[in-house]
Amino acid sequence: MNSGVSPVSLKLDYKELQQFQDIYSNVTKLFIFCMANDGQGINRVTEISGDPLEVDRLLSLLSSDQITSAVVRVLGNSLEEQVIEDTEYSNIKIATIGVKIAGKPAFCWFICGVLDDDEGENAVKNFHTTLSESDFTKSIDLLRQASNRMYGGLYDDILRGSQNSSEGSSSAEDKEAVRKYRFMNEIVQLLESDEQFDDIAYKIISGAAKFSGISHAYLLKLVNEDLVEIVVDYNREDTFTLDREFEDIPLDTLHSLSDRPSIISYKTPIDHISRHWMDAMDIKGMVVFPVFKNHVPIMYVFFADITDEKTWDLEETKFYSDVVKVLQSVLTRRLQKNSIASSYKSLEAVLDNVGSAIYVRDTESGKILVANKICKSTFSKEMENGKLEELFERGARSNLATSYMEVEYPERRRWYDLNTTHIQWVDGRRVSLNSLFDITDKKMYQQKIEQQANNDFLTGLYNRMCCERDLTRYIDEAKTSGRSGAIIYLDLDDFKHINDGLGHQYGDVLLKAISNSMRRIDGIENTCYRMGGDEFVIIVPCDSYPKFEEIQEEIRVVFNKPWFLKGADYYCTSSIGIVKFPEDGDTVQDLIKKADIAMYQAKKSGKNKVSVYTKEADAESSKRLDMEKSMRYATADGYGEFEVYFQPIVDVKKEGNPCVGAEALLRWNSQDLGFVSPGEFIPLAEYLGLINPIGNHVLEQACIALKHWNENGHPYYKVNVNLSVVQLLQNDIAETIEEIIKRTGINPRNLTLEVTESLAINDMVRMKKILDKIKALGVKIALDDFGTGYSSLNHVREIPIDVIKIDQTFVRNLDTDEYAKSFVLMIGELAQALDVKICVEGIETIEQLNVLESMNVHMIQGYYFGRPMPRKDFEEKYV
Repeated sequence: MNSGVSPVSLKLDYKELQQFQDIYSNVTKLFIFCMANDGQGINRVTEISGDPLEVDRLLSLLSSDQITSAVVRVLGNSLEEQVIEDTEYSNIKIATIGVKIAGKPAFCWFICGVLDDDEGENAVKNFHTTLSESDFTKSIDLLRQASNRMYGGLYDDILRGSQNSSEGSSSAEDKEAVRKYRFMNEIVQLLESDEQFDDIAYKIISGAAKFSGISHAYLLKLVNEDLVEIVVDYNREDTFTLDREFEDIPLDTLHSLSDRPSIISYKTPIDHISRHWMDAMDIKGMVVFPVFKNHVPIMYVFFADITDEKTWDLEETKFYSDVVKVLQSVLTRRLQKNSIASSYKSLEAVLDNVGSAIYVRDTESGKILVANKICKSTFSKEMENGKLEELFERGARSNLATSYMEVEYPERRRWYDLNTTHIQWVDGRRVSLNSLFDITDKKMYQQKIEQQANNDFLTGLYNRMCCERDLTRYIDEAKTSGRSGAIIYLDLDDFKHINDGLGHQYGDVLLKAISNSMRRIDGIENTCYRMGGDEFVIIVPCDSYPKFEEIQEEIRVVFNKPWFLKGADYYCTSSIGIVKFPEDGDTVQDLIKKADIAMYQAKKSGKNKVSVYTKEADAESSKRLDMEKSMRYATADGYGEFEVYFQPIVDVKKEGNPCVGAEALLRWNSQDLGFVSPGEFIPLAEYLGLINPIGNHVLEQACIALKHWNENGHPYYKVNVNLSVVQLLQNDIAETIEEIIKRTGINPRNLTLEVTESLAINDMVRMKKILDKIKALGVKIALDDFGTGYSSLNHVREIPIDVIKIDQTFVRNLDTDEYAKSFVLMIGELAQALDVKICVEGIETIEQLNVLESMNVHMIQGYYFGRPMPRKDFEEKYV
């Protein structure tokens, strides 16, 4: 740049200018460089001070014409020494300061400042180095004053000294100016020192005292309103120290010091306390300067002297003021540095404790600029290999300000949430801020939830929702291919007995064992479903349908074997309903409904059966629904529709075969359905869970009738009442029986409770305990349907029974079947050995009766002597 400006013949020390410029730039947050006339025009003689990245960005924003114009205005022939201008950006200002030597322009400072007010429409943003507008103006003024004082005046003095030297003489003033310049240059360089503040302060204050020749200099720190601490104490070698006296500075004197310098000579009027304190130390004058932190005085610099009639001239006080300004800059810079370091450490501590890995990456170079502790420790190898971007950011959309996605890291078997935000870094470049949060536990929990949504948590089989989804697919497959499939609906028989008898934990063991057995059947390994409770569905897909018969046989084998539970073998059968698709239906709900209908038909047929869906069964299902509705209404209406019938029991060993009691039998005379067969409604009552209240109703009505009979001429009449499996497994069954006995007032010895053989031997220990409690009430126990279950004679011996009732299936052909005769004869002898009585059911002919007369049989029950009848009819005939 050539302006035609004549150069100054004095050679400038550009290295020294660069050093001063860098120091001042760091302190004031200005961007500065120096322009000088070197004889070939005006050129830049120093590098621009400031953050290099921000400098490059700033130069790209500024107009070169505006820079040239501002520089020429102060280095040309104009009288202007300082120029401040706005730029096209509302928060960027520029300035130039011209420095003259020997009255001619020698060099100038070009200064640029970025204001912290970036709310304007065309303001630039994301600059780290900013300052307020007032600080910008103050810094410009201070730089102009310091430059003129340190360079302009100094070089003028040097020029004069050079001229005098050429004449053979050198003035003392010139030497003093050079000495002052060198001292100021020395202490200004302390701005870059990393020494402790106390050490730097001592060098500055003691150096100034030595330079000026005063006797004492001190730096006092205000600890609180009543206490000071000496940071720097200096006394000339020919004087004595005053550190103790300064520690005891009067509070009034201390509090009188304001935020402005104080100049006190021997004749300055001050308060008598302060004067007395100074006189005690023989101090004749002192200059006091405050040192600030956040505009509040926190220290005071005392320059004191014991010279008689001490006064302070203007040059001396200006010198001390300049020295204190350097000290103030050192403190300010140290506070800023500590604040930045503290902020960085605080930020680092925050980032290290956020619970996720965080890193900042340059989007152009790919270099990682910042990473927190978790990121470094977790992905150290990946960071070394430069693979973080490849692993986590390859799917992120770079055109979005913020993107979020889940990322799987297969090698570590981990999942992460990646949140990527594109921002401008402190130097203005575009970077990506990435946070990685380990969500492996969350993903595993989600997978667990998904498994629970599709799988039964107990058995591991698929659940109802999964069944309906898969069945839809298999139906479509069957219709498309023209093939067939089947649904097997399976319900465990009397599972509640095992669940309640052994405990739910053993019920769960049984369900899991059955599930595992079904899953091992070829063809249905992946199509077994638990619908809830003790109900299962098995889908036989089209591919497995050719093996349908084998699959049915495998299922039958599963339920024919005993299950080892609680140290013993237990049997659990199943009722099975079968429906085919698409022949019997082509919708999920329709097929499951029809399979359920078929299953109920199997259960109603006596359990442990298989029933295939038919249209007749569908009609039966509608009847069942009507029956269920009517039964619920009947139980809610006081059980009035449930009637107790009585079938006589006779003693054939007594003359005339007299009636000795009756068996109470339940009948349902429905208001809507009429008489319903026990074979139809009792399984339904058990299925619906209504058998308990109905059974208790039957027991109480039978006891009321017994009480009436015993009090009206038949004190030895007895009544037999059946206890259902569900009733007997109730924890409070003995208490319920005892309460009914007390409420009706019967003689408990006249009450016989009948239990089925299969129930009695399924859990021998528990059944014996329950029956012992019932026997303790005085009630007799009869083993019903003997010979139809799985019992052994040893079990019969263990059960605390009073009566064995032989099932009618063994006496149907008693007059012609030798096996039946032998069986009844053997049981009679067994009963005699066990000291229990025999009751034979189902005697319908005289021929059957004649066979029994020669056997050890006392009581007989059957149509030959009387059918079950209402209480009124029974009492008319036998009471």
